[in-house]
Order: sequence, then structure tokens, then C-alpha cells
Amino acid sequence: MVKAVTVSVVVGATLAILSCFLILKGWALLGDAISHAVLPGVVIAYIVGIPFGIGAFLAAMLAVVIIGYVKNNTKIKEDAVMGIVFTTFFALGIMLISKVVSSVDLTHVLFGEVLGISTESAWYTSIILASVSFVVLIFRRVFTVFCFDPTHAQVLGMPMTLVHYVFLSLLAIAITGSIQTVGIILVIAMLITPGSTAFLLTKRFSNMLWIAVLASVFSSLVGAYASYYFNVATGGTIVFVQGVIFMLVLIYTKLFPQRYR
Repeated sequence: MVKAVTVSVVVGATLAILSCFLILKGWALLGDAISHAVLPGVVIAYIVGIPFGIGAFLAAMLAVVIIGYVKNNTKIKEDAVMGIVFTTFFALGIMLISKVVSSVDLTHVLFGEVLGISTESAWYTSIILASVSFVVLIFRRVFTVFCFDPTHAQVLGMPMTLVHYVFLSLLAIAITGSIQTVGIILVIAMLITPGSTAFLLTKRFSNMLWIAVLASVFSSLVGAYASYYFNVATGGTIVFVQGVIFMLVLIYTKLFPQRYR
């Protein structure tokens, strides 16, 4: 239980930080795309006999490269490109799962299994996601400019292409590191809801980061404990609590709009 709560909090905090940047950038669908795209990499990793995280990361980066290439070489809008790529990757993953006969239940990759996480996996997830949070916070000014006004930043001489792919790489690492906790499907909500909740309450990005992290950590704590005592899915419970918080905040901002800062 202690391992589950600790890992859930680390995952929640890291995804909340990234959530703020994704909401400001208008890239909510990108988290969806990468989350779904890792599935075939996980299955192939099982077939080959390598750690799931490696296969997931390689598949995520391949999806990012394909999305970037198609967007830059066609007239198709970015959201459509993301939709095409992630559905194709996800469909391939489902096809591979249906053909692989294994003693390992690969469906936990979809929905998470944090209460059964091993000590090694807990350490791996915590270290990887804590490292991602550290890097994002250290370079938050660069990533903030990248989200707000990349054209102006490029005029100032900042390597926006490099920043673009570094941010996507960090996002891919965070998603692949979160798979065992909340699963591929629910990680999408954790990349959208905290940032959206914070965005309702403040216009200052620094405050937005704090609010998103606090809301996500609180949801992780409550969701992990509730799932244990009520014997329900942990990932689903965490995301449900986040959704409830979002709705309560939405109602609050409608009732007291003058307090919006």
C-alpha cells in the first residue's frame, strides 16, 4: 500500500506539471496520441523479452517522429495527423495482443495495476518520473516561452526545434513510466484534467503549476486509498477523483467569477 501511494503521488505530480504545458500549448491530443502509440511497443517488448518500458518508449518516439514528419510535409492539420497515427498504432497493439498467447496479462498495460507493483518497478517509476519533473522545472522558462510564443523565441535565437523534441521526449518518458500505475488509457486523463482544473482558477502560470500538482497529488492519495478499501481499480479511482475536483472547481468559478485570478 505504501509503495502504491508513493508511486501514485510521484506519477500524479509529474503528469500534472506536464499537463499545464500541454493545456497552454493546446496539445491535449498529443498526450492521447503518445499514450495509445506505446501499446504495440509494449507487446513487441514482451515478445522479444526486453523490459516493457524500453519498447513503450521506442514506440512513443517513433509516433512523435511520424507525427512531426507528416505534419511538416502535408497540408493535413496537426490534430488530424495525431488522430491517424495514434489510432493506427493502438490498432496494431490490439492486433498483437490478440495473437500473443502469454502467461502475462498484458491488459494491465491498458488499465494499470499499481497495488501489485513490485519494489523494483516502484523505484524505476519514481526515479524516472522524478527526473522528468526535475528537468521540466529547471528549464520551465524555456518550455513556457515555447508554449506561449515559439515564433518570438526563435527570433531571439532559441533552438525551438530542439526544444520541441526535448519536450516531446520528456513527455514520452513520463507516459511510459506511468503505464504500470494508471495504464495507457487513464494516463490521458491525468495529462489533461489537473492542468485544466488549475487553468480555471488562475491566470498566472506559476500558480497554475502549484494548483495542478496539489490537485493531482490529492487525487492520487485519495484514489489509491479508496481503491484499496473499496476493492476497485486504482487508476480509475484516481482519475474519477480528479474529474470530481474539476467539476467542483468549475461550479465554484461559475458561482464566484469575481474570485478568478
